[in-house]
Order: sequence, then C-alpha cells, then structure tokens
Amino acid sequence: MSLIRALGMELEARSDDSLRALFAARPDLISPSVPDFAALAARATSRVSVQRALERLNRPQMQVLETLHLCTNTDTGHSASAEGLHQLIRGSSPAVVEQIIGTLQELALVHPAAPPHGTPAAADQQFFLPVGSLKDVVGIYPAGLGRSYTELVRLQPAFAQRAVQLVAELHRSGFAIHGATTPMEAALALQHWTSSPEALQDILAKAPERTTALLAKFRNWAMGAVPQAQRKASVATEGADVGPVDWLLARGLLVPLDAAHVELPHSVGLALRGGAIINDFTLSPPVAELGRTTAALRRNAALSAISETLRLVSELLHAVKTQPLATLRSGGVGVRELRRLSDQLRIDQGAVGRLLELCGLAGLIRLDVDSSSWVQPPELEWLVLPRQEQWLWLVNAWLASERVPSMVGQPVNSAPGAAAARSASGTTIAALSAGAQRPDAPVVRKRILEILLELTREAEDGDGGAPVLDAAAVLQRAEWSQPRMARRFSSLIRGVLAEAEMLGLVGSGALSQLGSAFAEDDPDAALAILGEHLPAALNHVLLQADLTAVAPGYLSPALTEQLQGMADAEGQGPATIYRFSAESIKRALDGGYDAASLLAFLREHSATAVPQPLQYLVEDTASRHGRLHVGQAASFIHSEDETALTDLLAGPKAAQLGLVRLAPTVVASSAPPRELAAVLRSLGLSPSVDGAEPAAHLRRSAAPQESLRPVYTAPRMAPAAEEVEAQLDVLRQAGTAVGHHPGAASGSEVATQLGLEALQRAIRLKQRINMNVVDNLGNASLEVVVPLSVSGGRVRVFDPAKDTERVLSVHRIIDIEAAEELRQ
Repeated sequence: MSLIRALGMELEARSDDSLRALFAARPDLISPSVPDFAALAARATSRVSVQRALERLNRPQMQVLETLHLCTNTDTGHSASAEGLHQLIRGSSPAVVEQIIGTLQELALVHPAAPPHGTPAAADQQFFLPVGSLKDVVGIYPAGLGRSYTELVRLQPAFAQRAVQLVAELHRSGFAIHGATTPMEAALALQHWTSSPEALQDILAKAPERTTALLAKFRNWAMGAVPQAQRKASVATEGADVGPVDWLLARGLLVPLDAAHVELPHSVGLALRGGAIINDFTLSPPVAELGRTTAALRRNAALSAISETLRLVSELLHAVKTQPLATLRSGGVGVRELRRLSDQLRIDQGAVGRLLELCGLAGLIRLDVDSSSWVQPPELEWLVLPRQEQWLWLVNAWLASERVPSMVGQPVNSAPGAAAARSASGTTIAALSAGAQRPDAPVVRKRILEILLELTREAEDGDGGAPVLDAAAVLQRAEWSQPRMARRFSSLIRGVLAEAEMLGLVGSGALSQLGSAFAEDDPDAALAILGEHLPAALNHVLLQADLTAVAPGYLSPALTEQLQGMADAEGQGPATIYRFSAESIKRALDGGYDAASLLAFLREHSATAVPQPLQYLVEDTASRHGRLHVGQAASFIHSEDETALTDLLAGPKAAQLGLVRLAPTVVASSAPPRELAAVLRSLGLSPSVDGAEPAAHLRRSAAPQESLRPVYTAPRMAPAAEEVEAQLDVLRQAGTAVGHHPGAASGSEVATQLGLEALQRAIRLKQRINMNVVDNLGNASLEVVVPLSVSGGRVRVFDPAKDTERVLSVHRIIDIEAAEELRQ
C-alpha cells in the first residue's frame, strides 16, 4: 500500500484531541485548510512540511528517527520495532525508544506498519515506518554515517571501475574477503568484509600509526577533505612508508568522491562505532560551565546600556535631521557617511552601522525616494515619549524585524543571501542595505531568549546571583534542543546576544529581568520594571566658565536636541560635555533664536548662573548676525498707489495670502502668482500678471501620517483554536460522506503526490511500470517503461520495447502502476 494512503487511514482513525495536538505541533498542515484526510496525509509527507517538523525535534528524537530511517526501507516495506532500534542506540531503553516513537507518531512522522517479511508477529510488538519523504530531508548522511558500498558503486563510476581490482588485490594479500567479478559483487564483498567491529579491528591491526586518529575524525560525519583523494595506492606497499590516507584508500576503507574529498562507507563507520548507530544517546541536555554575576551588576549594566542606546539614538536622529544620509548606488549607507556620523556621535563606525540599522528597523529614519537619502519622518512620535516607552518601541521593532544589525560590516560571503549588498569596497555588508536581511531572524531571536531563560532558571542557586551566558553555552543548548537549526543559530547567535546587550535584555553577560519578561511574552512587565528602575531624564545642565555645559546625567530628548542646535557635543556616556563657540551660536540664531531668547533658555535649563564669558559670546555673535535677511516669497505685488497697498494689507485677505510689505510700493506674498491674481480680482481689483508662472515642481504627496509605533507579536507557533475546530469539522464531514473510502485520494493534488511517490519508488527499485500517457491531441496510450530519473517536471524513462530512452512531461502522465510484483 502507498505510504500516503496508509498515513491517511491512520490519521482518520485518530481522535479529535490527537488531531488537535498534531495541528498545534505542525500548523502548516492546515494552512491553508485541506478537504479530507488523504490531502492531509499528502501534505504531512511533503518535503517542506517534514523539514519544518524536523526543525522542532530535539537531539534524542532526531537520533531515534534517523536510526529508524537507517533500519527500514519504505520502498520494500521493511519496518522496524522499538526493541530493534534500542539495540542500535547505546544508552537507551526499550521504554524510552517506544515513548519517543510514540511522539514521532503523534507528529505524523512515522506510522504503524506490518512486520518485515518472515518476521513472526508478536502481540505486544509494533513495527513502524517513517514517512517516504524523510530520506530526501535527512540527507545522504543520516546519523553521520556514509552510504553503503553498493550505493557508492552505483553512484561513483571511478570507484565502480576499481572495485573488482581492489577486491582481487585484497584477496591476493591474504585478507579474508570473497572474490568478485562485477562491481556489485565487489561492493557486497567489501560490505561483508567490514561488517563487524571485530573484523575491522583485525584489518586495522597492521595499519600505520596515525590511522586510528584519522578514523576518529570520521566518527560523527562520513565525508572528509584530503588532498589528492583520487591518488592510486596499492595494497602491496605494506612495508613502505605509507601514510594513513593512502593505506585506507588502498584497502577501500575510504572511498574517493572527487579530487579533494573521501567518504567513509556505511559498514566501516558502523563498525567503528562498535556496531551501534548512536553512541551518545541521552535524554538530558548538556550542562555548560557558567560563570556568575550579581543581580546588582546585571541590573546596572542593563540600565546603563539602555540609557546609552537612547542617548545615541537621540543624537543620531538629530544628525540625520540636520543632514540626511546619502545612499550608495547599490543601496545602503556608505563609509563616508558612517565616518561623518562616527565623528559626530564619538563612537566607532561598527557601532554607527548597528545604530543605523536599529533606527531603520524601528521606523525612526526612512528612505526618501525623491532625494534617495535617509531622513527623519516629520513629527516623529518617538522623540516625545517617556524613556521607558522609547525603549519599548526599539525592543518591539527589533524582535519583529527581519533585519540583523550585527551583520553590518561582515564579509558578504559569510552572510547567506547577502551577495547583492556590498559596501563601497565591495567586500562587506553596508548599513541599511539588503544584505542584512534574514527572514528567520524573528524566530531565532525569540528562541535564543527562551534558551537564555532556560539556562538561567537551571543555574539558579538561590543566592540572588545570575549565570553569565556566552554564545558557546547558548549554542550548545540550541544544538541539543533543535539540532536541525544549529547552522542558523551559529550564524546569528553572537550578533543577537550583542544586540540584546545593547537593548538591556542582557546585562553583564546575564539575562536581565527585562529579557526574562520578553522571553515569557510579557512586555507590560518589562515596561513596569524599567519604569521603576530607569533613572528619570534630567532637564538641566551645569554651565561652566570655559564655554561648556556639563550634563550631570542623561538629558531629556527635547533638551538634548536644543543643546545640539547651539553647542557641539564632546565625550561619551551620560556626562556629555557641550561646547559653545561662535559657529554653534550662529546655528542657534539661524534656528530662530535671538540673544535674549537664547540666554533665557540657558538660564531656564542651567543649575548654575550663566557665566559672563558665555553671555558675552552670545551677545557679541548676535550683534554681528542678521545684517542680511533671507526670506521666501512665491509672488509679489508692485503698485505706485501706496494707499491701495495699505488698504490691501489691512483687509481680511492679507493673512490668507501671506502678505508682507517690503517697500512702500512692493508687497510680497506666499501665494502663487495665479492664485494671488484670482484673489485680487475677487476684491474688485484688476491686476496684471507679469511674466510666465514658474513651472510647478511635482513631488509625491505625503501619505497621511499614522503612528509608527511598532507592536511586537511573538511568532505564532500554533494555529488559532477557531481554525483547528473548523478544519476538524471539514475532515469529519468528508469522512462521513456517501461513498467515502478511508485513504482514498479525492483531489488532483493528492493524486499527483501519489503518482510521484509511485514513480520515485520505481526509480529506486529499477522497476517496470505501466504508465498511461496522453499526447498533444489528448489521446491516451498505455506504455510499459522503466523510469530512470525525475526532475524539473520531466521524467526520463527507458522503453524496453524500443530499446531507447525518452523524456516525458509529468503533467502528461495520467496514471502509474507497478508492472511487476516486488521480490521480497
């Protein structure tokens, strides 16, 4: 029976509670909904769905599943029991293996099957098969073991040509190996020769000194890199100074794949492990050796990082508002802009890049498509929020974003999917470019926070301290809890921890109370904790006689922005120094201040009196400022009748037109000439319009400004209860329909999946099939062929009747069935 049909029948026999648990663990099975159990089984066995399910399995579950895969054959129906698997997994027990298989069965990754042919069926023993697509998902080296000699002979032509000669040389050298006349017989002979740990030990008894150490490197992975892997070596060179690689290649214990790689065959790897597939089975996660820090240090470090990040973000926004950031032609912000911001913020360029990414993903800066520059949105709400809400804004945006700020500055080749985003030098990822995009970033961040919380709770000893968690400890736990996602974690974990420390989720290397709250999806608790411990922003400075203002702590964003407009910031940290100069005072005067208002502002926000040198500087600079005035006008009115202009300025339309008298006979207006002329005509005047009206500059109309405040929603790991109940109703109604047969295919998608399953099975078994094919005119014909391969929607087949090979399109195949019975 088809594996898809068998799984469909097993799913249909489940209870509603069991199906609810399945949908909660594998939400992609009902997104979108399926019409019946056959379609559900087809989706559950699809490669993408199985791959997603495996990403949630921990190491013991993966070890049991890979062992089941190695001990079974879905093509021939050869199944395995928990008792049989237990013997190949050292450190396990039958009860534990049976429990894990039960979990895998609940996840629809394995299903019950008939005992192997010739095996007596015991009443209390169940046999299982994995889903058919598992072999495509786990890869060619399940459990780190290589392929069998027979498969290597079939897939490696160079080894197949040498296999018979190799067996003959081994036989002549006195090894107890059967002779062979064909490559397949040679493969079987090699497989039998290395089938037991004792036989392999006898073979390795005369091996060179470093051979055992070399083979130990293949214990966890079957493929390795060696120089000149395809070099020829002879068994007869026993007394010569032969290296371990040459010695193993000469005896077929390593098989060359290409010029630089070799593979340890399955039987050799299994014998090296003592006949067990898994040697390190344990239900308990590894315990890392962690340092300790005090709760006070952790809290102070987290609060300091939050305050510093908020200060730097405020300064960065002011710098962008003053001078927008130009973008590179290839996208992103170049080194020149980073260097300018680095000088202004007094931090290194790497920190500037991460800060730019944080502001970009939080919506605090945006790309203006008209000017191709990054600007601050108008009336930005973040600037006027309390400090704890500013922090919550940043953390919510960071958790939900698919961008990874720590990837800025990394080599392009080290970042997956980043090949299109290069800096000016063409070697690293530029800030705010496409190279820092990672679609899986939100899931990885959330999982890392959960692991940090797990490790913190496990290491609590009641003394009020906290464990210091480094990237190695988190990665070790991640590799145990989700080994299939280890590569994703390893590429992002250090950057995520650095970003979490910048946002105060990690302090002094330990998970802070704020990070714990977000790991538990409780941002309100984090906001309350921060509001209680974060020092309030100051609203005053200390003016010094050396023309400086010292901030005794973190200033409010509004005061910081005002000070940056009239002084130049120096130094780092909370005690920022602002230095006044003639140029900085001119900036304030250009911004709308005069001497009186500027001094009044300083008196209002200074805890000390305004020093006399600073007062003299302001008054002297203001006395020399503004001798020339620059204004804006869209049109003007000229008339020799001064009385008419006076009456017009006193009339009700003056404010609407923005009229300003420049001279007794000249009045300027902010309205365009045609609009101004129309209003004057409505007042009974008869103006003449001089010259052509300037061409209008067309710009995109700004969209209505909405709140940009991000709201983080944790990645949904389970479907909504309403979706599950609706899907159950559909499945049960389909199961009770008239004429329904359990496991029967009811849709074209399911029929296609069943056809591909039968086709791939026939390819692996080299089996003849009856294939019903239609031609261009829609005429169907039944053909007996041997399928050779399927890819890209096409099937390559061998026609025995015509002794030729052909290529057929999959969509022209109506039906497939086996033309001969399998030989058990």
